[in-house]
Amino acid sequence: MASSFPSRAADESLPAAGDSDATVTDSQVTVTGPRRLNRHDRTLFSEMDSDSVAAAIVPPALPDMPRPSRIRRQKVDLDNTVQFSAKDSMILIGQNSAYMYGDAELTYGDQKLQAAEVSMDMATSNVHALGRPDSTGELEGKPIFTDRSGDYESENMSFNFKTQRGFINNVVTEQGEGYLTGGKTKKMENGEYFLKDGRYSTCSDHDHPHFYFQLTKAKVKPKSNIVTGPAYMVLAGLPLPLAVPFGYFPFSEKYSSGVIFPTFGDDYNRGFYLSNGGYYFAINDNVDLALTGEIYTKGSWGLTARSSYVKRYKFSGSFNVSYLNTIYGEKGNPDYAKQTNFQVLWNHSQDAKANPNMNLSASVNFSTSGYTRSDVNSYYSNSFTENTKSSTVNLTYRIPNTKWSLSTTMNIAQRTQDSTLSVSFPNITATMSQFYPFKRKRAVGKERWYEKIKMSYSGILQNSLTAKQDEFIHKSLIKDWRNGMKHSIPISATFNVLKYINVTPSVQLTDRMYTTKVRRHWDPAAMAEVCDTSYSFYNVWDFQASVSLDTKLYGFISR
Repeated sequence: MASSFPSRAADESLPAAGDSDATVTDSQVTVTGPRRLNRHDRTLFSEMDSDSVAAAIVPPALPDMPRPSRIRRQKVDLDNTVQFSAKDSMILIGQNSAYMYGDAELTYGDQKLQAAEVSMDMATSNVHALGRPDSTGELEGKPIFTDRSGDYESENMSFNFKTQRGFINNVVTEQGEGYLTGGKTKKMENGEYFLKDGRYSTCSDHDHPHFYFQLTKAKVKPKSNIVTGPAYMVLAGLPLPLAVPFGYFPFSEKYSSGVIFPTFGDDYNRGFYLSNGGYYFAINDNVDLALTGEIYTKGSWGLTARSSYVKRYKFSGSFNVSYLNTIYGEKGNPDYAKQTNFQVLWNHSQDAKANPNMNLSASVNFSTSGYTRSDVNSYYSNSFTENTKSSTVNLTYRIPNTKWSLSTTMNIAQRTQDSTLSVSFPNITATMSQFYPFKRKRAVGKERWYEKIKMSYSGILQNSLTAKQDEFIHKSLIKDWRNGMKHSIPISATFNVLKYINVTPSVQLTDRMYTTKVRRHWDPAAMAEVCDTSYSFYNVWDFQASVSLDTKLYGFISR
């Protein structure tokens, strides 16, 4: 399909861009209107037969009229006309060929071809486009083919407007979130592409990408997917032992599952790496899941699972779990070290109207002390310099048709500098709202004095521990954890005395329960204080009583 471009003298007069618009014909072309012969005509006539030359030299007598800028088809077999423009052009009428030089552009419907040089066979609708080398040998004006599926840049290409088939060398096109480049590409009439020796990468450096998937062969369905044969990963120009017999890369502008392409980088201690690459699962409209990983050339690796969920008018939240296996130095060297760290992030909120009796809220940011230093994604974030982290989970439940309500809270505070954990869990609070225990269900007559007695209840259970991260799980629940319970029962009543005075006696009973008791005494022989600690349940009772009086005074102040 390639056409050779005819040579021309530098001083030859060629039609200007405004005279270069034309319409493709099949085999016959007609030119109307008188015109003068110039040096360009010698090129045209040299390619024509004698009959055509005679017809062109002795045209019929026609009135002087403007020469149309289009060559009309005698037989139409295309849905649209092919229009072209360029800085310079030559039309060889005898051969039904057109040559365009400098910023050539062809348009056919919604398809457009731009290149430095374009040749076109108007009889077969074959087009060949290529770039022009500049003074340094670099190609400029590379062919760019554009249709509904996107832009396709190449070194040279051939295309047929009738069959919609073509061949492309060294194509560059954006598909999904990455760039597809290839050695030899064949375009089919249905819009699909067959690729040989291609590459797919998210790196914008098409000539020398930092990393890419080498595709031995592939079938491309634009804006839909890429199906490949054997493929392997290449990092910094070095093939990695990560190969698959076939591959599938889906991409869509709609909400759908697909491949998450990694980012490339270099870490001084762990080597070159690919991070945040994996697969995204669009499960449904309420929940999704992203599984990603990272790998380093010196052996370190990590896995991450992220999910977001939402239920309209109910709740919403996100969840993130990460695990890192980090290796520093070379095995066998004194500086060799291996660490495992993890992180848990959870945020949850509930709509106030979702459940009037229960509410769950969470804000969790928990990780091991070395996670931030090992996570490459934290290097340039605020979390890298944070010294403290805190997590809170709270659940509140009110028992329907009763005066009881329960709440439980978990609090975790971390100091990353010395890996200290302060955990308070569980913290349980039970409350009973105010009620009148002696109130008659069916009151008859005046209210009795004891019916005015009211009371309530509140109970608190606390359990806390502060320890180093590596010592935390070895602590004893009874001996090391600080725990206790508190029960409080306030009782009160309000009586009217002498018609104008309100008297309110109140009593509060408090019980504190502990699991540890410390006895201190002086040892005369050792001349030191001795502490004896015993572990059991111990109670401490408090009793408080009070009386208050109040009244109200009303009056007028005259001015």
